[in-house]
Amino acid sequence: MTRILVADDCDVVRRGIKHLLRQHAGWEVCGEAVDGQEAVEKARQLSPDLVLLDYSMPVLNGIEAARQIRETQPNTRFVLCSMYMDSQLASLAKKEQRGSDYQGRGGRVTGEDIRGSENLN
Repeated sequence: MTRILVADDCDVVRRGIKHLLRQHAGWEVCGEAVDGQEAVEKARQLSPDLVLLDYSMPVLNGIEAARQIRETQPNTRFVLCSMYMDSQLASLAKKEQRGSDYQGRGGRVTGEDIRGSENLN
């Protein structure tokens, strides 16, 4: 079972993502966060296998939250989402987060994105 923490400041987006993820038999949404700091705290409490983070959140953005989570949980994987299709953002995410994925929300996060993250080294 892959345990997933969903972090997004938009309630509608969080609910939609959770609904989609719960349809997969091998995935469990173990928690949710409304900002980057809460994502860090919940990740430390819940030890998820994967954290799905919105890039643009209050308190800490998704990249900084991922950086802090990685300090205490180096095996956690990340999927960073953004509504902005920006090549600079994608480059920054790839540079900062080894073993992480960037998927613009203008595209969409799919099961393949999550399954691919399960196997990253």
